[in-house]
Amino acid sequence: MKKKLLSVVLTAVMAATVLTGCGSTDNGTASTTAGSAAQTEAAASTDGKVYNIGICQLVEHEALDAATQGFQDALKEKLGDNVKFDLQNAQGEQTTAATICNGFVSDGVDLILANATSPLQSAAAATTSIPILGTSVTDYATALEISDWSGATGRNISGTSDLAPIEEQEAMLKELFPDVKQVGLLYCSAEANSLYQIQLFEAALDKDGIAYKEYAIADTNEVQSVTTAAAGECDVLYIPTDNTLASVTETVYNVVAPAKVPVIAGEEGICNGCGVATLSISYYDLGYATGEMAYEILAEGADITTMDVRYAPNVTKKYNAKICEELGITVPDDYVAIQ
Repeated sequence: MKKKLLSVVLTAVMAATVLTGCGSTDNGTASTTAGSAAQTEAAASTDGKVYNIGICQLVEHEALDAATQGFQDALKEKLGDNVKFDLQNAQGEQTTAATICNGFVSDGVDLILANATSPLQSAAAATTSIPILGTSVTDYATALEISDWSGATGRNISGTSDLAPIEEQEAMLKELFPDVKQVGLLYCSAEANSLYQIQLFEAALDKDGIAYKEYAIADTNEVQSVTTAAAGECDVLYIPTDNTLASVTETVYNVVAPAKVPVIAGEEGICNGCGVATLSISYYDLGYATGEMAYEILAEGADITTMDVRYAPNVTKKYNAKICEELGITVPDDYVAIQ
């Protein structure tokens, strides 16, 4: 299943209109007129119905915020004033996510956006009838405990995945640090999808004969002590796409910077805070694509039970210029600096 999933990640193509829907024209007036016409057409297509959407976001950080914004922008562009959002943040707590999702069900929302794995699990537990779309979720099979994964859940759930090709991330680490002796794998044990990425990364390291050690935190209170241990025992750290660690990158940086230990990150937000390089996807584009899926379900009657989970179409090698300079690291020409 894992090999199949990675293959899908590399080949799946997200809706081509993700970026063009946000484009502008040379004439500002024409762009405004086109936007107004699109909203009028959207309103007509819904016959005046206003769709109420509940958004449960796990925690505030750059990647999840961008995904939520992309989702809202896509639906506003397609539905105009005929869509309303109830955005709530779980502040990193699964119990709070459960309360939020149960509230959405009580309110009778038309669709739930679950931004990250914990909200997805909470929404799935709250309803089997209201459509649920996930975004910023790495592996739906793991999150929903589906053993015979086929690409669609067969339930009232679909969405988009932020899984980047793990083998390419490991190759990036090896490219930048060919003499690495031991890699520290830092992640939150409370996030199932983080462990899934770690296991894939370990498999890639095994193929190359590179030693590694896991350093798991239970919550943010353990970040400093566990990172300190990892930086003292390893010469490179890897942090997957992990929402807990993404919210405390400053703490990680304050440990690894004086220790001169570089971090390869699973996503751009973590890299921007404490890493040297990452394979980056656009979380805004990911959220936008999820909004397009929501439109297909709400306005076009698409069957969510048969909708395959969609993936980011491209990844970009990016680097943190500031931290690379601090550590004296020179990256190849095909890397793009994080702005």
